[in-house]
Amino acid sequence: MVRIALGVEYDGSRFCGWQTQPQGCGVQDVLERALAEVAGEPVSTICAGRTDAGVHALGQVVHFDTAADRPAAAWVRGVNALLPAACAINWSRRVAQDFHARYSAISRCYRYLLLNHPVRPAVDEARTGWFHLPLDVESMQRAARLLIGEHDFSALRSSECQARSPVRTITRLDVTRRGDHVVFDLCANAFLHHMVRNIVGCLVYVGKGKYPPEWVGEVLAGRDRARAAPTIEAAGLYLVRVEYEARWGIPDAPRRTLMEMGNGE
Repeated sequence: MVRIALGVEYDGSRFCGWQTQPQGCGVQDVLERALAEVAGEPVSTICAGRTDAGVHALGQVVHFDTAADRPAAAWVRGVNALLPAACAINWSRRVAQDFHARYSAISRCYRYLLLNHPVRPAVDEARTGWFHLPLDVESMQRAARLLIGEHDFSALRSSECQARSPVRTITRLDVTRRGDHVVFDLCANAFLHHMVRNIVGCLVYVGKGKYPPEWVGEVLAGRDRARAAPTIEAAGLYLVRVEYEARWGIPDAPRRTLMEMGNGE
């Protein structure tokens, strides 16, 4: 048996999330069907981060084991020929047997793209969040700094979250304006269910002037989900990158960056 790692990109609006579903609508479902056809045997995949319905990925990392002897190109071009247009393999690597897409990861980086404009999007309605009132990015930046570091994020996770511990370490949380978009970049050792979307929702509350920046710190300390803002929509959220130790030989960036669309990076 050999272990293969893949870099996967997908438009989350075309799937019911990453995880396999009885109706076969998950990214995992279409990927495993395509891999099985190339491998000539059933294939079971494990990903670095299970994204929800509507959430996109530019740099998802997946691994699987197989007895099939195939050239590296077969796991890219061959599998892509069998995948729907909304999902693609960007790269493949043969990795050591002790590599694990989820447990070997040292950080995950997400980007949330929010259109801040009086009029809702049409062409990009499934690829960006939207908020109609002007947002004060400087206040949002001040609030964001209160979340950096190791904290108990009980107030910012879904009530359905199954993680054993609510403690996570955020290493990056930047809020920037790029034309009509406000961009949120977050990196952490791992994220709780809905954690990124709940953080963005709270920062939007600050940006529109509902609360001062210090309110975010109070919500965090209170550990009460009911005190935080509602979960913002999934459309603007992207899993951009998963980071690993260099010894695994995993590419540290996706094929392209999200903000190459529109305003540029």
